[in-house]
Amino acid sequence: MSFLHHIFAFDSASPLLFTQFYFWAFFAIIYAVFALILEVNNRQGEADGRKRLHLRNVFLMFVSWFFYYKTSGIFLLILAFVTCSDFLIAKRIAQLKQPKINIKKHLRRNVTLPTDYTALKRRLWLVLSVAIDLGLLAYFKYAYFFTDMLNGLFGADFRVFDIFAYVGNGFAADGRFMVDTIVLPVGISFYIFQVISYTADVYHERIRPVDNLLDFGFYVSFFPQLVAGPIVRASEFIPQLYKPFRLTKMQFGIALFWILNGLAKKIILSDYLAVNFIDRVFQSPMLFSGFENLFALLTYSMQVYADFSGYTDIAIGVALLMGFYLPQNFDSPYKSQNPQEFWRRWHMSLSRWLKTYLYIPLGGNRNATFGTYFWITLIALVALVLTGSWVATAVILIVAAVVIVVALLRPSHRQLLYANLNSFITMLLGGLWHGASWNFMIWGGLNGIGMILNKFWRIMNWHVRFAIMTLLALSFAIAHHFAPLPLINLAYVWFAILWVGTAIRYIWNLCVANRFIIQVRVAKAVNALGVAWAVLQTFVFISFTRLFFRSGSNLNPATANQEAWQTAKQMVGQIGGAWNSSIIPDFLWEYRSVVVLFVAGMIIHWLPARWKRWYRINFAMLPLWVMLLIVVVAVFVIYQFVTADLQAFIYFQF
Repeated sequence: MSFLHHIFAFDSASPLLFTQFYFWAFFAIIYAVFALILEVNNRQGEADGRKRLHLRNVFLMFVSWFFYYKTSGIFLLILAFVTCSDFLIAKRIAQLKQPKINIKKHLRRNVTLPTDYTALKRRLWLVLSVAIDLGLLAYFKYAYFFTDMLNGLFGADFRVFDIFAYVGNGFAADGRFMVDTIVLPVGISFYIFQVISYTADVYHERIRPVDNLLDFGFYVSFFPQLVAGPIVRASEFIPQLYKPFRLTKMQFGIALFWILNGLAKKIILSDYLAVNFIDRVFQSPMLFSGFENLFALLTYSMQVYADFSGYTDIAIGVALLMGFYLPQNFDSPYKSQNPQEFWRRWHMSLSRWLKTYLYIPLGGNRNATFGTYFWITLIALVALVLTGSWVATAVILIVAAVVIVVALLRPSHRQLLYANLNSFITMLLGGLWHGASWNFMIWGGLNGIGMILNKFWRIMNWHVRFAIMTLLALSFAIAHHFAPLPLINLAYVWFAILWVGTAIRYIWNLCVANRFIIQVRVAKAVNALGVAWAVLQTFVFISFTRLFFRSGSNLNPATANQEAWQTAKQMVGQIGGAWNSSIIPDFLWEYRSVVVLFVAGMIIHWLPARWKRWYRINFAMLPLWVMLLIVVVAVFVIYQFVTADLQAFIYFQF
């Protein structure tokens, strides 16, 4: 009985992770039953193939619900609720079709067109669906933030109250649920965005609604990507519900490759770097030197990529074994030459979701809408609450006002300015999607500012670029001389390095513009160095913004803002303070395994895409016995790096 209890009962201390043996035993049993269902269906030879597919979908839906229960316990009820509500609302939206009216006929007869409220009803149903979904997300994710906001505005002493725990205690005799703490359900941000995309796509008639609730439940809860993405849009996945199972030897090999690739990223890179170095520095930044803090920041970029993309790789491989295709979520993001390209390569499913359902409705690159003004005002209010500073609020509102005034006075720049304002709002909200922390807002805002500055930088000529960079470098050099504060020191060093790179590119472009004789080899080498320089500075910029991302993660939401800000300040103070270079050789030797893994991970990441495609395809083309032998050896090597406690995936907290 104790064994069965361990197998089927929820244990918050032991969620079902891809890196556990228990998960792979679970998947082996599920896959055996899955194969049996396919075999029985094939032998029955039913004329209606959709019935056979429905049985497969229902089985996988209940498997997915069990998987989520093992990960999140009673929060399965929230998943079931949004599944039912969005299924019913989308059906209702689809039933409300606009009647066809012969407008010419009515005009000829001089008859007033009949009033029709169908469009309004459809919109109201859509608003209801989004309100339910975002209301649940806001309750679980931002309850502490809203409570702090009310306390700050009205001087009250409100405390969070878990209404769901209170209701649960009404059914439980021992009052087992805590009502003064709100726990975030695992993966709620991902499946909420997924059901919103479904209802919105039905509303815009991009897809037809799913006929069966159980089929729709399978789409929402498909277990490989349920708790950490990728966010699967309805138009991409729902058509697969009705396609028969197909798995070739090549697809089988590719699936195995993705699973091994993901496990290696997670266990060898992410977990090892975190446990043996990164977590130590972020927990006590003042115990480590400036160089060690900087190296922790750079290695964290590798950790979060290996962790998140590792999960995605495993999810893609597991889904492919069952005949389903999940979208690509990462495309070697640290090859990016600017922040805008980075966000086209990083967490691609979220970027596409934000673009489709937020950026474009805000007006996109065309104009500003009511939503633009609403969100910039709300974000300013959020900044006020999180910082307690009217200055931060005023800065956001002034920047928005300047952009709008310039857009009105300079029509030729209007489209570009509105596009940048909408892009900035999207990035800020993307930061808040990760959590109601000032650090997440800074992280999203810095990425938004980086994207905007890069757009303007690219349309400037090199004379203007060099003049601006010279002015900035001189300004921070003067500030460093008179007020050598850590943040000013960082800016001084950063802009000095950027000035050197800009000066070299400026001289090179002058030579090209004046048609100096340049050998083709030299031109190619300089262009390659330019690409490498752009990639390097983008990686450093993205890594620096991650200081605020990491500082705001894995914290108690009741105290997250204060703790995160303190960690960020301490790390900036150490990195921007005086360095003792004599300890660097000792550090490189003492942490040699961490350094080697980081360098190896970056080299593999920067390999050309065609090389990676080549060894992926060649692995899939191997004879089955060779392929399985490699799998056994690879799993043995990977699990030599397993730490004492398996680390949960970083994005589980979102």
